[in-house]
Amino acid sequence: MIAAPEIPSEFPFPQDTDTRFSSDTDFSEDPDGRSTVSAKGKGGKKGKKAVGEKGKGGKGAGRLNGHHQENGMENMMLFEVVRLGRSAMQSVVDDWIESYKHDRDVALLDLINFFIQCSGCKGVVTGEMFRNMQNSEIIRRMTEEFDEDSGDYPLTIAGPQWKKFKSSFCEFIAVLVRQCQYSIIYDEYMMDTVISLLTGLSDSQVRAFRHTSTLAAMKLMTALVNVALNLSINMDNTQRQYEAERNKIVAKRANDRLELLLQKRKELQENQDEIENMMNAIFKGVFVHRYRDSIAEIRAICIEEIGVWMKLYSDAFLNDSYLKYVGWTMHDKQGEVRLKCLTALQGLYYNRELNTRLELFTSRFKDRIVSMTLDKEYDVAVQAIKLLTLVLHSTDEVLSPEDCESVYHLVYSAHRPVAVAAGEFLYKKLFSQREPEEEGAPKRRGRHSVNANLIKTTVFFFLESELHEHAAYLVDSLWDCGPEVLKDWDCMSSLLLDDPLPGEEALTDRQETALIEIMLCTVRQAAECHPPVGRGTGKRVMTAKEKKTQLDDRTRMTELFAVTLPPLLAKYNVDAEKVTNLLQLPQYFDLEIYTTGRLEKHLESLLRQIREIVEKHTDIEVLEACSRTYHALCNEEYTIYNRVDIARSQLLDELVDKFNRLLEDFLQEGEEADEDDAYQVLSTLKRITAFHNAHDLSGWDLFTSNFKLLNTGIENGDMPEQIVIHSLQCTHYVIQWQLAKLSEGSSRKDDMVTLRKQMRAFCMMCQRYLTNVNTAVKEQAFTILCDVLLIFSHQMVSGGRDYLEPLVYSPDDTLQAELLSFILTHVFIDQDDETNSTDGQQDDEAQKIEALHKRRNLLAAYCKLIIYCVVEMSTGADIFKQYMRYYNDYGDIIKETMSKTRQIDKIQCAKTLILGLQQLFNEMLSELGHTFDRSSSAFCGIKELARRFSLTFGLDQVKTRDAIAMLHKDGIEFAFKEPSPQGEGNTPLNLAFLDILSEFSSKLMRQDKRTVHMYLERFMTFQMALQREDCWLPLISYRNSLQAGGDDDTMSVMSGYSSRGSSVRSKKAKPPVVSAGPSTAKRKLPEEESSSSSDVWQQGITTPVMLPSPHLTSTAMRDPKRGREDSYMGAVYPPIPHDQPQTHQLPQHLPHTPQHHQTPMDYNSQVTWMLAQRQQEEARQQQERAMNYAKLRTNLQHAIRRGTGLMEEDEEPIVEDVMMSSEGRMDDLNEGMDFDTMDIDLPPSKNRRERSELKPDYFDPASIMDESVLGVSMF
Repeated sequence: MIAAPEIPSEFPFPQDTDTRFSSDTDFSEDPDGRSTVSAKGKGGKKGKKAVGEKGKGGKGAGRLNGHHQENGMENMMLFEVVRLGRSAMQSVVDDWIESYKHDRDVALLDLINFFIQCSGCKGVVTGEMFRNMQNSEIIRRMTEEFDEDSGDYPLTIAGPQWKKFKSSFCEFIAVLVRQCQYSIIYDEYMMDTVISLLTGLSDSQVRAFRHTSTLAAMKLMTALVNVALNLSINMDNTQRQYEAERNKIVAKRANDRLELLLQKRKELQENQDEIENMMNAIFKGVFVHRYRDSIAEIRAICIEEIGVWMKLYSDAFLNDSYLKYVGWTMHDKQGEVRLKCLTALQGLYYNRELNTRLELFTSRFKDRIVSMTLDKEYDVAVQAIKLLTLVLHSTDEVLSPEDCESVYHLVYSAHRPVAVAAGEFLYKKLFSQREPEEEGAPKRRGRHSVNANLIKTTVFFFLESELHEHAAYLVDSLWDCGPEVLKDWDCMSSLLLDDPLPGEEALTDRQETALIEIMLCTVRQAAECHPPVGRGTGKRVMTAKEKKTQLDDRTRMTELFAVTLPPLLAKYNVDAEKVTNLLQLPQYFDLEIYTTGRLEKHLESLLRQIREIVEKHTDIEVLEACSRTYHALCNEEYTIYNRVDIARSQLLDELVDKFNRLLEDFLQEGEEADEDDAYQVLSTLKRITAFHNAHDLSGWDLFTSNFKLLNTGIENGDMPEQIVIHSLQCTHYVIQWQLAKLSEGSSRKDDMVTLRKQMRAFCMMCQRYLTNVNTAVKEQAFTILCDVLLIFSHQMVSGGRDYLEPLVYSPDDTLQAELLSFILTHVFIDQDDETNSTDGQQDDEAQKIEALHKRRNLLAAYCKLIIYCVVEMSTGADIFKQYMRYYNDYGDIIKETMSKTRQIDKIQCAKTLILGLQQLFNEMLSELGHTFDRSSSAFCGIKELARRFSLTFGLDQVKTRDAIAMLHKDGIEFAFKEPSPQGEGNTPLNLAFLDILSEFSSKLMRQDKRTVHMYLERFMTFQMALQREDCWLPLISYRNSLQAGGDDDTMSVMSGYSSRGSSVRSKKAKPPVVSAGPSTAKRKLPEEESSSSSDVWQQGITTPVMLPSPHLTSTAMRDPKRGREDSYMGAVYPPIPHDQPQTHQLPQHLPHTPQHHQTPMDYNSQVTWMLAQRQQEEARQQQERAMNYAKLRTNLQHAIRRGTGLMEEDEEPIVEDVMMSSEGRMDDLNEGMDFDTMDIDLPPSKNRRERSELKPDYFDPASIMDESVLGVSMF
């Protein structure tokens, strides 16, 4: 048996052997326990070939630059053969073995180049390099020649050509070892060379080398494990034969056979030792370090292969010394690696014979496996549950009840694979005690079925889980593993109808309700053949077998429930919940069976039971279930239609006649009507409304009676709220059915006129009910009114239905205002206010959720009117401004509404957003006054809302260009709309709004910022530009936001001098570079010439208010002989005498316009000169800082390059900073190596991606594992 602690660090071969590892191929163990290849070993030369061996001298016979030469024709290399995959791998390996027998150096050179090329390296190892260079030098040379244009390599390249390369690569290694297992791998040359090469490559900084060599080494190890397993079997067989021969009597014993068996056993033992040494070298040289590599794919390869080793050769590898690596890696941060751990363990736990060896591992890592059932990666969670199922299958004592319960609740998961895996676990746990059926005995049915107890167990579990509304999820989870139980509808019906057996405990009322719900869910699952809502993965095409199963199940369920459903309804006809579920069963029937199976009498019984239920119940859910059942049975395709239609018509005739009679009496009594009369009218109206939802009752004139009832309620004001609510709903159904008939073209012209009158009258009636004192009535009127306005909007004529244009109805301003007022009053309210407004309603969490759900529906109904342009988009301002305050309740609805409105009209949407901000600003002013603190929570809230609005415009400035420009225009006009009543020198009342508007400056394009800045200066005076008090900070900050990046090439000394001029640039801006000539003073961009914002700005933008500022001359054009200080001053301005004023001219490219505010020229000159001096000083200091930083950075880079060999930031190679196994190996790889020549040209994007994958320390466990692994001893 192989145990890691017992692995020898060196190959115990005689030192005089010239075909074993020597020099750099000797394996020695570093302080970390790593087997390394020493470059300064005992011989100083590679002991790959001794004098007198084959292939000595030259570059190898028949070989040139790694290619075979035969008769002048170049053969295809190994890499090309494997990549193309056109030849059988067996023949490829056989050809290589023949080549090896002829000249092993040439063949090995070909094999080495094969691994190099499989890594994506274009370099070739020549014969001279192979003979004279050590492995570290060869790897360094190949790294220098790694000139791939991209970071991809064969194992990672996408495309069909490379998909099969990995499998072909692995197959080649496996076949190579299998074909060489009897002789060549024991020649102390081929395997030693390959292992040495792969070990060195696996330590490379180049990811491609490290990945490819690790995969090759792990597959090589797997192949050696198979060889070791065969040797172990042969040794056992030889030992048995030897023992059998030795136990014979002396006369029959064959001594020569004993000697042969002893010799054979000795040879096998020697071979076994050889293989174990090879495996030890690979394990300690590659696996121990690469299983915690920074690349998740490399770690996954290691874990996958160690699972194969433990499964194949359990005697050697299935022990705690190897299992601990899998246990530790289950804490890996990458789901791919955790997944490999679980699949590796599944192969072990599946074999029950290995369970005893896994006891210690299970006890140590069981909690981790249980916690992985809640992994954020669904694939990992599924495999963790499957692994626990295998553990449960092997022994019930390992998992505690708490462990099992943590898996049980996952049957209700929305992710179906997780739920199905949890369902299988539940099925194994709960149904493992299933009673076996006796052979030859008749099959038991009904309550006597073997499934009876299993069905009861399912019901008990469902009730204990306390998730009663998720029965469909439970059924779907168990559907794949227990269909024979879930489809035993005969047993379920018998449990509900038959009396319990002697000694059997009857089901309780709660258990019967749960059983009926589960039975309904199983029927639905069998009939529809798709998961429940919320768990489906999309529609999929059923196979022929699935379709046949579906038809058979529908036939069987129809034949059964057609007989048992009427008795079930008769037994539970007073229980609303049970009846509601039972009435849904006929929706999944194959109705033709009623005729073919001669079950008409059972159909008559069913119709009688439904009629009785309608007469007994007033619950809406029960009545709607009855209505849907009639709708399912009234199918004209089946012969039972006439029978069902007659029964339905008789029922409706009686209901409508009764309603008209009761309503007439009720209205005549007026205020004298008692509660019994109102209850009779309400119950009848509920039944009619429930049926009108699914059935066309146009034959009965229900509009007149309902409208009369509603009108009476408005006039008297004392109509019961439930009567009004259901009457509104019934009238709404009347109009909907009439419109449906018109759309089908089956009505007369008079019908359209009638519908138009009824629709408009009904809308006016709903509008009047919006002012009702009862909240429920107002909510019903609002919801119906929104639906009607949406249905009869201009959208109804689309799709070639122009004939419906007379029915189009648009709400007037009054109605729009009332709808908006309703939303603001009943939706945007605090939860406490809504709770206190109800009559003694308990402060219950469920009621709060229900109330919130109702308010969300109301808001969604109104937002649909905005989206479909039924109401003005500007009304959305009152909705949008609530985005932050009610983000948790309605944030998703408001955000989606903003998105839809922007798709309709970007400019109008932007105007609506700024209007909402203006409304909030005015509300704040009315509360806090005009002297408010800009750090107040109210102002900060408005500013945060503006920031959120700005984010909704996205990153494409071109698409939103006009909208953003219009938004700024409206904002600027609003800010200066109200002048200060204290005079011109004071701030406008709304000036602080510019601080809010600055949140949108980043969405302006560069040329638009200048345009907006010019438009802003139309509202400014000269004194405003000079103000620096706190009250003017909004203006200053807004101007700065417009100047940031607004002009890359020019910089004015003082904003406002030109035709509203450029602004003072930020201190962080680059030094100005302006041409001395006025014609080239500004660099023009293409987008500047084609500004699309001209239609937004409706007034001129070139009206100046202040004098233009002089242009700064670029310091980049100065005489190089002049000093920095002189160049700044001399190139910008000549010295200004104190006694002589400076006269400035308007720039040539700016228009001369009248000056409205003239100021003394001396004053302007002085201000200009002072600001210029300050600007020059700042530019000088910034340039000095930049030069100092550049010098410091250059010196630091040179120091780094000399000290550690790292490259400059702009020369990013694909090499990764992998920590070497020891200082000796680092010295080996760095010996004689100039890192400046190692630049590998790759695209910067790829280099950045690879560099982002680096960890600070590749072998710091914290970089790939959770903290829970660190510091925990394994065993």
